[in-house]
Amino acid sequence: MPQKVRIALDAMGGDVGASVVIPGAAISLKRHPDTEFLLYGDSKLIDEQLAKYPALKAASHVVHTDVTVSMHDKPSQALRRGRKSSSMWLAIDAVKRGDAHVAVSAGNTGALMAMARFHLHTMAGIDRPAIAGVWPTARGDSVVLDLGATIGGDARHLVALAVMGSAMASVLLNRERPTVGLLNIGVEEIKGHEEIREAAELLRASQLNYIGFVEGDGIGAGAADVIVSEGFSGNIALKAAEGTARQMADFLRNAMASSWFSRIGYLFARSAFKALRDKLDPNKSNGGVLLGLKGVVVKSHGGISAEGFAYAVDVGYEMVRCDLLTKINHMLNRDGSALAQAQTAQEVVS
Repeated sequence: MPQKVRIALDAMGGDVGASVVIPGAAISLKRHPDTEFLLYGDSKLIDEQLAKYPALKAASHVVHTDVTVSMHDKPSQALRRGRKSSSMWLAIDAVKRGDAHVAVSAGNTGALMAMARFHLHTMAGIDRPAIAGVWPTARGDSVVLDLGATIGGDARHLVALAVMGSAMASVLLNRERPTVGLLNIGVEEIKGHEEIREAAELLRASQLNYIGFVEGDGIGAGAADVIVSEGFSGNIALKAAEGTARQMADFLRNAMASSWFSRIGYLFARSAFKALRDKLDPNKSNGGVLLGLKGVVVKSHGGISAEGFAYAVDVGYEMVRCDLLTKINHMLNRDGSALAQAQTAQEVVS
């Protein structure tokens, strides 16, 4: 394990860039003082923010670039225009060259995925990376993927997601044999697209601890340690859950302010409401790992607050400290490779 965790930040990424990224890094540094930062972007804007945080300034090195990947750029445009010169590319390149252990960006998801895949490449046996997140549930936490890295996917892709998600859950959630469920519109075997039903057959024939289909409400219930979905459905589920959490928080706040009796009741139950608010806070689940790459990259929401971005930086820090990349590679390759076992199962089924 490194004595210091070096984190490369795309300081221009996200809806507002450095004005959120730098304060967020400062918050994370307080929680993890053994962190160093490489900050890529407009040095003038970065330095203006760093002046407010002396401890962060002392732990950071700024690399200037004039090129920023827009939130509206298509991945192909970002690669052509921002390759080798944008703040996003340079943060990823720092991981490639070994100057940083992890890159974190709140920038354009498609561009980040395209650049990371192009520059870092994927692990052996993995065709397409996925965004994997830790989802708070009634039973603790679950790993959910794909949260929007790619759209669609055949049965083999879903099986690959299950293998990577199981590896991540075994490391982060300390599960010896994490349970795996496929997100579907029903739990019956006849439900869902052909690709999902075929993936279910492959998973039943594999060595993974597959428990069957999981409906949308099963994610929050913690129906499985790993919930697998293609990126389109996974991203909708994520955004719906985050929107519902904010809505519930607003409903609760308005209800507590509706009358004097409600306000008095709030005083007696203040600690319970604080615990509920913390549980519903989407900031605390910010930060998705681009799983399947030969390097660690973390994606933050673009419109997140500084506190929320700090949690994404925390995720990157934790990925390095638990040596996630090495352990996932080990799990993918041990005993003849779990992924190879799943692919062999596909041949048997077909």
